[in-house]
Amino acid sequence: MAFVKRYLIPRLISYILVIFLGITAVFFIPRFTPSDPVHRTIAQLMSRGTYLDPASMEAMVEDLQELYGLEGSLLQQYGAFWKRTFTGDFGVSFFQFPTPVSELIRTALPWTAGLLLWTTMLSWVFGNIVGALAGYFSRSRWSKALDTLAMVVRPLPYYIFAFALLILFAFVVRWFPIAGGTAIGRLPAFTWTYIWDVLWHAFLPALSLVVLGGAIWFQTMKLIVQNVNAEDFVQYAKLGGVREGRIVSRYIMRNAMLPQITGLALSLGQILSGALITEIVFSYPGVGTLLFNAITSGDYNLIMGITALSILGVTTAILVIDLLYPLFDPRVRFR
Repeated sequence: MAFVKRYLIPRLISYILVIFLGITAVFFIPRFTPSDPVHRTIAQLMSRGTYLDPASMEAMVEDLQELYGLEGSLLQQYGAFWKRTFTGDFGVSFFQFPTPVSELIRTALPWTAGLLLWTTMLSWVFGNIVGALAGYFSRSRWSKALDTLAMVVRPLPYYIFAFALLILFAFVVRWFPIAGGTAIGRLPAFTWTYIWDVLWHAFLPALSLVVLGGAIWFQTMKLIVQNVNAEDFVQYAKLGGVREGRIVSRYIMRNAMLPQITGLALSLGQILSGALITEIVFSYPGVGTLLFNAITSGDYNLIMGITALSILGVTTAILVIDLLYPLFDPRVRFR
């Protein structure tokens, strides 16, 4: 009962409050921008030679405002927005009219989830294992060499590293495709040919994410392990004759993994928002590319849909890791 009152309920309240404030900000911020999707739509029609008399234009403005959820006062729009949000309905997309936002997200999300889920896990596992060993054996030559390599790779901006991979492997040696998720015109099918085509197109985006992400996890874990290794309880264990393997696995790794588990939860939560820069560089058909197109076209509904999904993903991941943290850290259980 004490766990529920002092630990569970405060976190559930924080979870709901953060989602409410985040989605509220998502609603108001796009409406404070100078872009007006209704007038933009009418301007596009008129630029193609369409003539609209004042009465027809006024009727079209009213229809578009109702269709886009921009009808009524700001407070009325806010109430209608929350009603649609609870049903997962964010309206239709402005720049891909009349496709619903939910359909666009359902189409793009599997590409982003498939790319980011396994690259995040791979970089996390590889970076933490190698970083832990490099931190414990910090005086060895291979540890110093890996640390030097990580210091060179980590500061590189994602777009610079992605462009370098694209130029080298897609333009110079031409081992991989330049853009896209599959070959043009290929229909989805559960066949080895289609799966291989998807993996072939995803290799360069995945490589950029794994290398840069792995370098970050490596350096972080190396520094944490070095700090834990200098703690008194580790030194006492060494003086007490505890086996080195047990010291590394039970004393150092378990303590060093705690902040890394939190970082993993945040990374997994951010999968729903997509890898914006990576997807744009490689023209990958994921949520990041969809969000970029929504921002450049002033698509309120699509921006709100993707951002709300991202807020929900991050906050849910934080809540889950908060509830599971007592399993990893006994100090939380006994507090």
